[in-house]
Amino acid sequence: MTNIYRPEGLLLDTPGNKAAQSSIGALQEAMAQKRILEGRTLVCDSGHNLVVQLGCCRGIIPRAETVLGIGEDANVRDIAIISRVNKPVCFFVTGFTKAADGAAMAMLSRKAVQEQCKREYAAALRPGDIIDARVTHMESFGCFVDIGCGLTSLIPIDAISVSRISHPRDRFRPGQLIKAIVKSIDELERITLSHKELLGTWEENSAAFFPGETVAGIIRSVEHYGVFVELTPNLAGLAEIREDVCPGQHASVYIKNLIPDKMKIKLIIIDSFEAAYIPPEPFYYIKEGHLSSWQYSPPSSDRIIETVFNHPDSLL
Repeated sequence: MTNIYRPEGLLLDTPGNKAAQSSIGALQEAMAQKRILEGRTLVCDSGHNLVVQLGCCRGIIPRAETVLGIGEDANVRDIAIISRVNKPVCFFVTGFTKAADGAAMAMLSRKAVQEQCKREYAAALRPGDIIDARVTHMESFGCFVDIGCGLTSLIPIDAISVSRISHPRDRFRPGQLIKAIVKSIDELERITLSHKELLGTWEENSAAFFPGETVAGIIRSVEHYGVFVELTPNLAGLAEIREDVCPGQHASVYIKNLIPDKMKIKLIIIDSFEAAYIPPEPFYYIKEGHLSSWQYSPPSSDRIIETVFNHPDSLL
């Protein structure tokens, strides 16, 4: 069955969404059918009501209908409303009224869509399920994503990739569509996600590299015993120590050796430099379905690195 509960913004420019907003009659039909629609928020007024641009008129989402938990959950604050300005929002049409100038205005509810999404989609998710998500904002500790209709989940920074990063912006940008995997669901039904399990194992990533090649990399950390250089988001090697490099620099590195049983790649840094390259789109080895477990380490390695999703405390 097609999942109708998509991250906000994916419905906005679809023909069906535009047709449902082409006239008052079309909006009335959408209301009768309880269709999920999307529009762009124009204004958050002084009462924290959202004014939304529709195809044939404007709509208003009253503060109490803007977001699931508003007025009920102390963790849901008005910033969750204000931050929707100039962005797409999903909603049900719940009725009609007239603006001060006599123009027709649709009454909308985003909260009702989120309640339905949580009940019919999010509540059915289980650890190991692979889902679509859209990056909303990033903090030093992780990346927040929309998993459907504005429902937000967190990808902790250490779950973004095997190669360690200093901030989620090293991998993602706001508004980016990504894949994620459900890592855990707590007693409050809060969903935590992971990302690195979809980016390939050590063997899958290292298969693209060969001794004697000079390749591109990113310096991720400088230790007293060497420099860790990322070759892919799930693969890093160790280069000999150099004093003229720092984390975040791009580099060209010579591959001396690959050692699968120790999951090591020995490198020599040829050059390092500052560059503002945009992070590439993730390459996903797994894009859909469900994983009960995932093993990063090669079979030949004595060290086992894996994620077990059917265990409540599973960690990589």
